[in-house]
Amino acid sequence: MSEPERLNDFIRETVAADIAAGRDPASIVTRFPPEPNGYLHIGHAKAICLDFGIAAENGGRCNLRMDDTNPAKEDTEYVDSIIADVRWLGFEPAGIFYASDYFDRMYECAETLIRKGLAYVCDLSPEEWKEYLGTLNTPGKDSPGRARSVEENLDLFHRMRDGEFEDGAKVLRARIDMASPNINMRDPVIYRIRRIDHFRHGGKWCVYPMYDFAHPLEDAFEGVVYSLCTLEFEIHRPLYDWVLRALEFPDPPRQIEFSRLNLTNTVMSKRKLLQLVKEHYVSGWDDPRMPTICGLRRRGVPAAAIRRFCRMIGVTKFDGVTDMALLEHCIREELNASAPRFMGVQNPLKVTIVNYPAGGVAPLEARNNPEDPAAGVRQLEFGPELWIEKSDFMAEPVKGYFRLAPDKEVRLRYGYYIRCVDFVRDASGEVTELKCTYDPESRGGTSPDGRKVKGTIHWLNAATAVPATLRLYDRLFTAAQPGADGTDFLTQLNPDSMTVANGFVEPAAAGLDAGSVVQFERLGYYAKDADSTAEHPVFNRTVTLKDSWSKKNS
Repeated sequence: MSEPERLNDFIRETVAADIAAGRDPASIVTRFPPEPNGYLHIGHAKAICLDFGIAAENGGRCNLRMDDTNPAKEDTEYVDSIIADVRWLGFEPAGIFYASDYFDRMYECAETLIRKGLAYVCDLSPEEWKEYLGTLNTPGKDSPGRARSVEENLDLFHRMRDGEFEDGAKVLRARIDMASPNINMRDPVIYRIRRIDHFRHGGKWCVYPMYDFAHPLEDAFEGVVYSLCTLEFEIHRPLYDWVLRALEFPDPPRQIEFSRLNLTNTVMSKRKLLQLVKEHYVSGWDDPRMPTICGLRRRGVPAAAIRRFCRMIGVTKFDGVTDMALLEHCIREELNASAPRFMGVQNPLKVTIVNYPAGGVAPLEARNNPEDPAAGVRQLEFGPELWIEKSDFMAEPVKGYFRLAPDKEVRLRYGYYIRCVDFVRDASGEVTELKCTYDPESRGGTSPDGRKVKGTIHWLNAATAVPATLRLYDRLFTAAQPGADGTDFLTQLNPDSMTVANGFVEPAAAGLDAGSVVQFERLGYYAKDADSTAEHPVFNRTVTLKDSWSKKNS
């Protein structure tokens, strides 16, 4: 499936206007700057596609930068996963950078602000600061630290760096405007004391820059032209610009905000995703029900489908919620063109062919992908015992039921017409076996006498079918916006988000490598999981062939 033509949106219009005004397209630098405190999710994929897309469309470059300024929550595990996910999505960073590698330069920038009278050391506790901050309707009042001299502030800041003070005893604040209508501009903290070893630098530092101070500096150090952020950072843009002006960076980066991705029936908060993992509501970050990139990959979602989805939802200034069905549509479109077809039986019911010839029958032929003639064909063995789906037989058929029933005929996919002549029930009354005849003249689904059947069902040869576990995934939450109404989001978990079926699959499907994605005809798209063994494959359902969720919940 080819990807859509280049899109147009307000950010791309801004870039085009800058180029028309004389900016060299090749000089355009963007960056994707995740904090390595969790795994990337599909909301990050939107930002990745935008950051890398803007650069690629203009012959510029996009960096991957780890915003590792908070050592309490960051780890190498997350760094490795971020790099792997970005590359799996199809993007190669121009460079991989770490905010922590700029700590020396950031510290020097903070000293420069102190020397210019634009930063000071404050002794107020967070609780005391609330009394000084003011409200949206009333201005704040000056911290006592504002009156300190440059020399005293430099001395205290150096002593903060040297570990002389306890955590929280002092902070470095930018000296801006305590009467600003934007509370973020009321002398915000730009450095704090944290006695926590950094995962890359150990105990070298006990003072760390705040994100709002570090972010514009990182962008400036790397020559970023467009700093693309989600809308919650719009109110922080004045501080971003203030830092760059105060430090007199030439050609400073430009921050532009866009709406973040919100998807129905899931959560995007790293805090909530971490809670799901730590409290074992899911099996891990790569649980196929999670919206994480690694979870989607394990579920069998192609990277191309995620890129297409991100392009389809576009880039706007308005927050909204995108229906999960749109993502599933993109997945189906991609897999319909690329996934090989096999047959699998989810809830098996045994069929005995009572008139099966002693000498057997020749193999049948099946197409590997009707959408791709070059995919070729494979052979299927028809035998005296078959597996079909339990739902494809009804002892007392209702009106409009065209599958197998007593004295009724159906067509086996790629095979013959079969007719049910008898069936067996167990002590509980459940049907456990069908007795059927087959029409040897109906090979390939046609009959010499011209009779037609309305139902076609899938099947497997019981002698060669491989037992398999099929994990059937659905929405993780029953609510479209979990927790949005103040309800505990955990109470809205879908108890049926994963069910397990013990079925059978074709031998050729069982032998595929882990990660391979197939269509089991009439069932859906499935990815072979790494939990598979040589004797027993495990398949994760990626998506159904049709959207059963909306019908079930309409």
